[in-house]
Amino acid sequence: MRIPAGLGRTVLRVRRDIGFLAAGVLPHLALVPVWSWAATTVDRTGNWLLAVSVSAVLVLSATPVLTAVQRVRYRVLIGMDVPRLASAVPERGTVRWLAATRPWRKIGYHLLLGPPLALLELLVLAVAAAGLAGVTGYAWSWALPTGIRQECLTQLPVYTAAGLLLLLALPWTARAAAQAETRLALGLLGPSRAQRLQERVDQLAVSRTGLIEAVDAERRRIERDLHDGTQQRLVSLAVNLGLAMATRPDLPDDAREVIAKAHLEAKEAIAELDDLVRGLHPAVLEDRGLDAALSGLAARTPLPVRLRVDLAERAAPDVESVAYFVISEALTNATKHADALRAEVIVRRVGDVLRVRVTDDGLGGADAGGTGLTGLAKRVGSLDGTFHVSSPAGGPTTITAELPCVR
Repeated sequence: MRIPAGLGRTVLRVRRDIGFLAAGVLPHLALVPVWSWAATTVDRTGNWLLAVSVSAVLVLSATPVLTAVQRVRYRVLIGMDVPRLASAVPERGTVRWLAATRPWRKIGYHLLLGPPLALLELLVLAVAAAGLAGVTGYAWSWALPTGIRQECLTQLPVYTAAGLLLLLALPWTARAAAQAETRLALGLLGPSRAQRLQERVDQLAVSRTGLIEAVDAERRRIERDLHDGTQQRLVSLAVNLGLAMATRPDLPDDAREVIAKAHLEAKEAIAELDDLVRGLHPAVLEDRGLDAALSGLAARTPLPVRLRVDLAERAAPDVESVAYFVISEALTNATKHADALRAEVIVRRVGDVLRVRVTDDGLGGADAGGTGLTGLAKRVGSLDGTFHVSSPAGGPTTITAELPCVR
């Protein structure tokens, strides 16, 4: 005889739920002897201090063990993981650790909710036992003494019908009890919603930091490839074209003109590629730090730049990179759009914050929502920094960025 698939799944689910509930009875009753002993001690001796102190130590000691047992029970019997709180050790003092982990939620689950949950589990098990006893009444009634069996035979149909009804209701009863326990366990034994959100924020912060570092490393790789590959080929091309003009005076004028034009374009391409490479990630920034990179940037800027860099030690590579590009973009805007005559750059580290300030005496009126400044604001924001632009009409324009060096 083939059992229908739906009935088979129902039987398996009921068996799983019943096993899950049965395995929870003893862990849920584990702390009953503790508060029973405390109540008995107070009733007999009146010693509240002894009862409370000893029971508190026992409860605090047993709570992690019982929580681990419940996690194993949920994972093994119904395949559900009760999440752990990431910061399971006090790292910032006991008070902050207690506020973050909220161990009283677990204590309340085991100490206060344990007995009612055990009672609920025992009721479901009793329903299952009564249902099985009812539907199998005709089988076990023959084991009863003759007199008692005769009395029960008239009531066996009622017992069988009641047992059948209990077994029909058992899937929903067991499922409801298991789901109720699951919700309570997730809410009290696992991290709270605020804790889960905080853990997610921490994970995203770590992921974002890794992404920023990966992008910065890729930018450096591209800079090295362009500098050591494409740029060197262009330099070689320009040298060869120059040698061709210098060593072949017998070339026709048309050919010499074409070679001269190609030579000029090759040199212009080298200059443009050099600017591109510096824009990606200047090599001096990685080799010698922000001070040296800004000195070179100030020397290349067409207008006079007063540079003041006060750094006792180097910041992280991604922080230096963002600071460099903020200053580079600010000086470029001052040169191309603001008609500035001079600029001032101040870089200093105050505590764990790198402060960058660029001021020019140009026309002002810079659009903080423009593409260039918005890109800078996003780049600064990627490091949890702050970005501010002050540019009234008529000037001066001041761009300020604060970048945390410790994240």
